[in-house]
Amino acid sequence: MNQSSDLDAPLNENIEEAIQYAKKYLEDVLSFFGLNTDVYGTTEDKEVIELDIPSTHLNGFLIGQRGDTLRSLQYLVSTALKNQNYAHTRVNVDVAGYKKQHNERVAKQAEEWFAEVRDKSQPKDLQPMNASDRRVIHKAAEEYGLTTESVGEGRDRHIVIKPAAEK
Repeated sequence: MNQSSDLDAPLNENIEEAIQYAKKYLEDVLSFFGLNTDVYGTTEDKEVIELDIPSTHLNGFLIGQRGDTLRSLQYLVSTALKNQNYAHTRVNVDVAGYKKQHNERVAKQAEEWFAEVRDKSQPKDLQPMNASDRRVIHKAAEEYGLTTESVGEGRDRHIVIKPAAEK
């Protein structure tokens, strides 16, 4: 059986093409639920494809409990990009600004933890959280001049916030 493999094909490095493919793919998935809407696709850092679904009557359904459906949509789009040999496969799907608001709440809570670490000069272990929330805290900690480290595995993975190293 002599079958050429897509694994041998070069990766498509064009992020604009990846964004267009991801946008169309997600619009097609949404149409299966009877939702014909335009998805907005961008990238801020040339690494993660940001897909935004505007507010509709299906917001709650598309977000799911604690964002589970959003994460599933991200996985679907990411897998489709990988299957089409796109180099850019990291995807962030948001519905009506839900994730943006959630990330702002996480960053606001993190400010309290940062102040505690700075005041006490002691490391602080946070509760386990998903990768997206950890990423928000890592970014916010940089702005405060603190260091962070993710430790643990799987569902127990969490952040340790540490005071800035003495120079």
